[in-house]
Amino acid sequence: MKSNNVIQEKSYQFALDIIKIAQLLKKDTHFEISTQLLKAGTSIGANVEEAIGGQSRRDFFAKLAISYKESRESHYWLRLIRDSGFLELTRANEMILRCEEIMKIIGSIQKTMKEKGL
Repeated sequence: MKSNNVIQEKSYQFALDIIKIAQLLKKDTHFEISTQLLKAGTSIGANVEEAIGGQSRRDFFAKLAISYKESRESHYWLRLIRDSGFLELTRANEMILRCEEIMKIIGSIQKTMKEKGL
């Protein structure tokens, strides 16, 4: 995927890694957690894509707000998975940091839009 849109690229790559982690967790019979993580982690990028294709600035902002909420949820599930010992510590911490980066980028976009009057 080629893109000059940082959040689009990062959320897509994040989703790919979330899929791999969910598959790993599912194999280890942590099905419920893997499903929750998969839904939230892949929804970030899906909503970024919807935001980019939004019909108005308000539509863009609304979809981006959903992406932010999904990134918060993903952050929760990743921390829970890490602290439960279901995923190797280094890998879990790496994903948590990437998720935090995505949250910061989305939050910054939202802040800028609010400052400019949405």
